[in-house]
Amino acid sequence: MTLGSRIANLFEGVIIALDAIRSNKVRAGLTILGIAVGVFVVTVMSAAVHGINAGVAKSLAAAGPTTFFLTRWPAEITSCNGSADSCPWRRNPPLSLANAKEVERLPFIRGVTAHIGSSAPIKFADRELPSIQVDGFTPGWLDVQGGDIVDGRNFTGEENETASNVLLVNEKVVAKLFLGEEAVGREVRFGGQLFTVIGVFRPISNAFDRNDKGKAIVPYTTAQRRLNIGTWWMDLTVKPRDGVNRDAAMDEVIATLRIVRHLRPAEKNDFFVSTPEKIMELYNKIVGVFFLVMIVLSAIGLLVGGVGVVAIMMISVTERTREIGVRKALGATRGTILWQFLVEAATLTLVGAVAGLIVGGGITGVIRATTPIDASTPPVAIMAALVTSAVLGIAFGMFPAMRASRLDPVEALRYE
Repeated sequence: MTLGSRIANLFEGVIIALDAIRSNKVRAGLTILGIAVGVFVVTVMSAAVHGINAGVAKSLAAAGPTTFFLTRWPAEITSCNGSADSCPWRRNPPLSLANAKEVERLPFIRGVTAHIGSSAPIKFADRELPSIQVDGFTPGWLDVQGGDIVDGRNFTGEENETASNVLLVNEKVVAKLFLGEEAVGREVRFGGQLFTVIGVFRPISNAFDRNDKGKAIVPYTTAQRRLNIGTWWMDLTVKPRDGVNRDAAMDEVIATLRIVRHLRPAEKNDFFVSTPEKIMELYNKIVGVFFLVMIVLSAIGLLVGGVGVVAIMMISVTERTREIGVRKALGATRGTILWQFLVEAATLTLVGAVAGLIVGGGITGVIRATTPIDASTPPVAIMAALVTSAVLGIAFGMFPAMRASRLDPVEALRYE
């Protein structure tokens, strides 16, 4: 068969398939629905995961490419159930400001930012937010957290040293507590004490933090002394100087912390060092589980659609038995008949795939417009959906197509 003949048969098969869909709307609709649901799930999930990946990567990148983190808990999935045996790291002593200062003294370290967190009520006039997130940072937090101060200023090193009652709030607090009016310079009662608002900050939003809740940032010592926030879960963000190799910096920091925490050579570290890549790896493992579940659900939809392809194609072969006999009598080969029915099956599944992509694209747009997830469907996902649906149509349409190609022309012409 020449290339021109194959192209002609391809278009003929597509037209016949579209006619079959129009004449058997219910049967074809159920088949298309199964394929569309499977493709829709994969499209929306891949778009959401793609957007979440970009958001998480952006948040981690805010700290800088050579930055690493020190914590008393591991940045990995463990079987911890709260007991000391399953969570041996719970015996680790917390990190301290003294540890941070020892690390910061190293010549190749640009800076160390300590962080502790909790929640506290905030009140202004007769309006109160019963619990907002509060983060205590040492100066320089903006370099590692990212975001912007949209009004006012950051706290100074002196305010941190003296545990001044100053705080920055996010725009959600401004909207709810100050009703959108000027917040900088106002006095509020925060955690039972009078604080002065010195700035309004806008953090980087991502899929796990939509910035739709009230937040406040205070100097580290203020959080510790004025708000009684414990240091048990303190974490440190370490930034090496420009041009310093991160792995070498991590090795020196580990050696320094082992010395100041009096660890013997045979003892394991009682702290953990993680990098943005390691945190991203942990995130990928968590998200990967949900994505796998969605893939299984979409596979069920595709399987249902595939069974529908077999059913509708078998009915099509039966209804067109005489037509097949006439075509064979006029010289059509088994390969020609097989090709025609495979094209019909692939067209049927491609219609379902296109429908799923259209609906999935619409839902992706809604996610992007209503959430902080910058959802977008990667081109490779679109191509994969179309190719998979076509291959599925060919695979499930093979049996009906083989049956049609093997019909005896004489018996087919006698069929009523």
